[in-house]
Amino acid sequence: QVQLLESGGGLVQAGGSLRLSCAASGRTFSSYHMGWFRQAPGKEREFVAAISRSAPTLYPFYADSVKGRFTISRDNANNTVYLQMNSLRPEDTAVYYCAATMRANWYQLFARSGLYDYWGQGTQVTVSS
Repeated sequence: QVQLLESGGGLVQAGGSLRLSCAASGRTFSSYHMGWFRQAPGKEREFVAAISRSAPTLYPFYADSVKGRFTISRDNANNTVYLQMNSLRPEDTAVYYCAATMRANWYQLFARSGLYDYWGQGTQVTVSS
């Protein structure tokens, strides 16, 4: 089991940057595929980015809406996954959640929230115009 805690959200002007962090408990962090999702008011939770567990090669994936602006990374030594968000837009405003899973079909279904077994409590990101 793993517990997740997001941080780094806040209020930023359009065009600005934020870096979200997700700290995980447990000694098997490197065995988990990690994802970032977001949910805006009145909307469904949507996929943002995901990164594979470390061995043998890291594979990042991105939603089309954030590709080229957001970067997902992980630091297994510190049990943390990051989401660097640049060129932020008002439509990026949402609560951002990190999630973890060990499921073997992750490479085919990484964008599906139902695939992830563990979730953080979320961190608010607000982008003003």
